[in-house]
Amino acid sequence: MSDFEHVFEAPPEGAAADWTIPQDWDAYSDVEHGTWDTLYARQMKILPGRACEVFMQGLKALDLNTGGIPDFAVMNPKLQALTGWTVVCVPGLVPDEVFFDHLANKRFPSGQFIRKPDQLDYLQEPDIFHDVFGHVPMLTDPDFAAYMEAYGKGGQRAASLGVLQNLARLYWYTVEFGLMQDADGLRIYGAGIVSSSTESVFALEDPSPNRLGFDLERVMRTLYRIDDFQQVYFVIDSIEALKAETLKDFGPVYQRLKGADDIAIEAVLPEDQVFTRGTQAYAARGGRFAA
Repeated sequence: MSDFEHVFEAPPEGAAADWTIPQDWDAYSDVEHGTWDTLYARQMKILPGRACEVFMQGLKALDLNTGGIPDFAVMNPKLQALTGWTVVCVPGLVPDEVFFDHLANKRFPSGQFIRKPDQLDYLQEPDIFHDVFGHVPMLTDPDFAAYMEAYGKGGQRAASLGVLQNLARLYWYTVEFGLMQDADGLRIYGAGIVSSSTESVFALEDPSPNRLGFDLERVMRTLYRIDDFQQVYFVIDSIEALKAETLKDFGPVYQRLKGADDIAIEAVLPEDQVFTRGTQAYAARGGRFAA
């Protein structure tokens, strides 16, 4: 399984050349709108005091709790006024070059569909709740928005140099599953965590995972799992620091990575900054929400 696995190899019928499709907001059913409301309400009982302030403020700025699935025609002008970004609908996971092109041009690709009521706790393919609730609030922050734009441009270069898997790990351990250290302790900013009721608690409070200080090359060498809670989370000092790390020239980094071994998910290295040395008990029990 590759780091980026796709559903389609070419734009499906009804999609534009850039893979975008209309949101068709009027076609969502009452059940689908109700699913969004259920998921939103559940997360808002969990995230205060756990999610970073930028995320919580982004939710308010975009007003994502107006009842049902957000209408992009209403949401996008608010987002664009803040950071110049917009959200576009795509039919599923898209090819690397399409994904990077959208990010490089300040467009975040979102799934159009929402999970079924019996899939609230786990869904393999990202849906509109993961993509919009999880990702878009952070895009209201200029520094995080700049990081995402730089990531898109960097992805285009990484693909040409054959180091895409290393850049995929950076995205995974920051945008999807990143933690942040602030004055009040560790906080969540990764979309894969904030959109999950169980991982929102696990990532911060369970004794099982390692929580290590962010180091760019360390992160880009570290393997990850795509289908379960993480065995390691990396902690950034601030969004500004994360942006600064990605605006540097990655050329020398890529050269060093070509001769470097992968790092096991559960590993703690002597040079790591350790916030929590985990027990790894969850993974030892077999994972996938093991009791």
